[in-house]
Amino acid sequence: MKHQSNAVSMTEGSISKSIISFAIPVFMGNLFQQLYNTVDSLIVGNFIGEDALAAVSSSGSLIFLMVGFFNGVATGAGVLISKYYGAKDDRSVEATVHTDIAFGLIMGVVLTVLGVLFTPQILRWMGTPPDVLPNSIIYFRVYYLGSIGLVMYNTNVGILQAVGDSRHPLYYLIFSSILNVVLDLLFVAVFHWGVGSAALATIISQFASAILSFIRLTRANGVYKVTVKNIRLDRRMLGRIIKLGLPSGIQNSIISIANIVVQSNINTFDVNAMAGCGSYSKLEGFAFLPITSLAISMTTFVGQNLGARNFERAKKGARFGIITSMLFAELIGVIIFVFSPWLIALFNSNPDIVRFGVRQARVETLFYCFLAFSHCIAGIMRGAGRAIVPMLTMMACWCIVRVTFITIMMRIAQVIDFVFCAYPLTWTLSSIIFLIYFLKADWVHSFERTKHKHRAA
Repeated sequence: MKHQSNAVSMTEGSISKSIISFAIPVFMGNLFQQLYNTVDSLIVGNFIGEDALAAVSSSGSLIFLMVGFFNGVATGAGVLISKYYGAKDDRSVEATVHTDIAFGLIMGVVLTVLGVLFTPQILRWMGTPPDVLPNSIIYFRVYYLGSIGLVMYNTNVGILQAVGDSRHPLYYLIFSSILNVVLDLLFVAVFHWGVGSAALATIISQFASAILSFIRLTRANGVYKVTVKNIRLDRRMLGRIIKLGLPSGIQNSIISIANIVVQSNINTFDVNAMAGCGSYSKLEGFAFLPITSLAISMTTFVGQNLGARNFERAKKGARFGIITSMLFAELIGVIIFVFSPWLIALFNSNPDIVRFGVRQARVETLFYCFLAFSHCIAGIMRGAGRAIVPMLTMMACWCIVRVTFITIMMRIAQVIDFVFCAYPLTWTLSSIIFLIYFLKADWVHSFERTKHKHRAA
């Protein structure tokens, strides 16, 4: 098999070097993505005002509700590609890659239609205040018009990362991040086109990165090269992708629904609470950077090594990834805890907005280590083909327990701190469950059993 020089086998050499060298470009890419997501709020908050800031900064849950399902399903393709790549199964890699691209195009169209049609109703269900609702509808509808660009970028990057290429996605994100900042300033600060133009700047940037990553795939020299005429749905591979990815898609959607319930409770306070908590959520995104980067690394590392039957290497790499992720996440948590008054004020200096953001930061940030642990174990389990495990655990803890806790406590007293406490509580609970499973379950042999089933079929 002829491997492209930018594709990396993680089945040999130093474990720590393999994981870190893969994770650093992912981390940097996520950093630039988080920066250009944050820029929307910074520019809108400073050039338009509190209502517009509330509309944009509280957007995370609704966006992830739609996008998270399709991205979750797409992770099934990444798991398959990494395993087939590690096992040197060229035909299966080619079939999975082209099926993944075709599926992403279809899902992008579906997401566009659903997002544009249902955004107003979902925002009303969330209890969005009447003075914020018009800006929210405009922002989300424009955002969802660019769904194909977002879905296809994530699909393309998932393929590149599955074969160990995390550098090129970084380059594309750097370009699109700079483009987004320039367009944000031009549309909002110079032309004064309003909150919808911030979403327009984002989707133009997303399309740019999607096009660049697709061109990269079509020019690759490795077995994962995309040939346009071969883009079609292979029913057998699509079935495997959905089987592995559907639990993650369901998990993402359920968690998003739970977070929308949380956001609905925040919306019952006032615009300042929405803007303050939304601003904090942008800062929290930076804590997710090492978490997400190492979780993705774990999925690829574990998938490739289980595909190559390097069981002990997979276990050692998993332990290294967990410890590293928790340390970095906690360090960022401490930084946000200490500097949250100044960081929140960057979005808007209104004392009430800053007060709500700081209150949330002071409750949640010191528990980021448990958030990291849960995500890292979930990444490991996906790489091992056991996506149902994180799905059930996170559905139970991050949805059922979280929503139940908030519902009960808010009926006792209308205090926003109860909403904040729900996050560290459920992160800790899921970490306990994941720890027990990680230590007891024979997850390292999952791929072997799956492979034998496929051969028997």
